[in-house]
Amino acid sequence: MRYKLTFVVGLAIGYVLGTKAGRERYEKMAKSARRLAENPAVRNAAETAAQTGREVAGRAYHVVSEKVGDRMPEPVAERVRALRDRNQPAEDDWGTSNT
Repeated sequence: MRYKLTFVVGLAIGYVLGTKAGRERYEKMAKSARRLAENPAVRNAAETAAQTGREVAGRAYHVVSEKVGDRMPEPVAERVRALRDRNQPAEDDWGTSNT
């Protein structure tokens, strides 16, 4: 519920700002956002955060699976395994990773 409320509030703020500022202001904000996203320091920080998140999630998975073990419902266990496998780099036919 909290996330839905946050989304709705963000949507409302975006709508109000968008209608008041107009297209020119929108283009200026979009250009600034693209420039920020292309900044190497921001990209490195985002990649570091993503890598740290994957490592923490992997450790949490092992801790939870040791404590919960067979008591975890099979659909949940399958979903966790699928997510874990999706985040691991896959090997292609040439023996190199896809990343």
